[in-house]
Amino acid sequence: MHKFFTPKENFIDSKAKILGDDVKHLYKVLRLNEGDKIVLNNCEGEEFLSTIETISKQEVIVSIDEKLKINNESRIKIYLFQGLPKAQKMDLIVQKGTELGIIEFIPTITERVDIKLKGEFKKLDRLNRIALEAAKQSKRTVIPKVVSPISFMEAIDKLKTMDLIIVPYENAEDFGIKTLFRKLNNELEDNILNITDIGILVGPEGGFEEEEISKLKDSGAYIVTLGKRILRTETAGFVCASLVNYELGDLGGK
Repeated sequence: MHKFFTPKENFIDSKAKILGDDVKHLYKVLRLNEGDKIVLNNCEGEEFLSTIETISKQEVIVSIDEKLKINNESRIKIYLFQGLPKAQKMDLIVQKGTELGIIEFIPTITERVDIKLKGEFKKLDRLNRIALEAAKQSKRTVIPKVVSPISFMEAIDKLKTMDLIIVPYENAEDFGIKTLFRKLNNELEDNILNITDIGILVGPEGGFEEEEISKLKDSGAYIVTLGKRILRTETAGFVCASLVNYELGDLGGK
């Protein structure tokens, strides 16, 4: 069943309306008709089984049939702090990261970020649209956010609020995600790994400065390897998030 997102303010009593690009997509691309069933999300994590009542070129009106007990989100929340990459790589990072369950993307200006990217960042609206489209495709219950870029030190302050900080680093040796979670489990006293918010910081194309890695270690970050092969900046976040979600979340099923 097709899913659409519409803001909560578009819900009035037992009806709701769909506006914007989704209208044309609904009747021209998907060829849905009056009487067809869809799932409607209010952009706040609530989903409803709905029936299309009327379709015009400006809006689609649906009746709300029932609230659904659907939650396609992982039990963990992964925040990806991404060293600003060149070209259109951030588009790919947001699209695929959304599919993998990342809850928020935080572009981060580290020392080796290309100097041209340290100026005004103009892609925020575009990236949030990409997140929305990816959320529809992957049937997310929550639309992840792409926020304004922050400095490296601001990132550290935000990372300190997380339950776990993971930093993939090409010079890390013999300490990977599997070893990390084995270590954390061995340190448990009550046999419950109580981790919900996880921050992953990925460096830009040039990687991290040694001083940055030292500051991250001082902040409680675990510096990990993702294997013997060097991954691109747009790949490292996917791999790290996938491994973390496999260990703690819902990736791979029960």
